[in-house]
Amino acid sequence: MPGMMSASDLANRRNERRAREHIATRAAILEAARRVAAREGARELSLRGVAAEAGFAPAALYSYFSGKDELLLALAAEDLAFIARAMRGAAAGCNGKGKLAAAAGAALSLLRTTETIVAGSAALPASAGTGEAERLFNGRLIAALKVLSEVTGQTSDSREAQCDVLLVAAALSGMALLARTGRLEALGFSADEILGRLDARFSQEHP
Repeated sequence: MPGMMSASDLANRRNERRAREHIATRAAILEAARRVAAREGARELSLRGVAAEAGFAPAALYSYFSGKDELLLALAAEDLAFIARAMRGAAAGCNGKGKLAAAAGAALSLLRTTETIVAGSAALPASAGTGEAERLFNGRLIAALKVLSEVTGQTSDSREAQCDVLLVAAALSGMALLARTGRLEALGFSADEILGRLDARFSQEHP
């Protein structure tokens, strides 16, 4: 009859609705996890605590995350995407020189105030796996490294250029650790000074 939906159309609609509900619930769990991590520290995060924060039974979380490590990786992946956007935005505001320093500064300000990427990195398996959470984390990490490559003004098609980008990323990670614990200032250095040296050393805009 006109206006009636076929069985396959009804099934497709049900599947689409379930997919939307799954995505929305997963996002709500991640937001709850972020609140718990901000309040208690990412390293102290537990599925039971996140479930209570989100208003779910603990067992319900296993439909979305296999365990604490996968949840931490999902949070870290979100933050890597946020850092990549922040770096690109900071670099876009620079005319000419200083793009690397600006992008690195934006990354550092975020890295020094969040534990999720450190905790998520610690949750990675000792050898590369094939889990969806790990693939997502790796993809977001590569995207952030590509932004760093762009702001240095060099292509990433050579092994040497790729090593340089990894060196910048490693320097930022180390600086974040030192800054978060107050050791950078205790050693007599400022973040701006180190970022300026990074820019002078690795940016192709400098002679």
